[in-house]
Amino acid sequence: MATQAQLPARTSRRRMPGQLRLLAASVMMLVGAFLPWLYTPLGTVTGMRGPGLWTATVGLLALAGALVPIRFLAIGQALVAAAVCVVLPLWQFFHVFRLVGMQGWVPGPGLVLTLAGGVLAAVAGWQLWSLRPRADAG
Repeated sequence: MATQAQLPARTSRRRMPGQLRLLAASVMMLVGAFLPWLYTPLGTVTGMRGPGLWTATVGLLALAGALVPIRFLAIGQALVAAAVCVVLPLWQFFHVFRLVGMQGWVPGPGLVLTLAGGVLAAVAGWQLWSLRPRADAG
């Protein structure tokens, strides 16, 4: 029977502030890529028929940023994911709006969810960037 002193020490890895937000953002990006981005009279247009491929890819990048223990990598991954997932849904919206106005189509939940995931990733990146080292560490 092993005593308490003989058992290996448990290592607990704490997440940096902002990584849980980045994890939530990555889930929003990944789910939003597969949901309908536009509702039209001819049917729905899912994100995977176009820019959703990019947002799903950077959603996985954001997931990696939520799991990586290196702060600057997490910041970079959060900011790249945020840029793509904010720019592409806004471009999609304004592109369709410029072509046909608001007649005959409605933005879908995937477009909104991907945009919200991009904004949340930007907030997580900012929170990781503004992280200050603890005074009692080291």
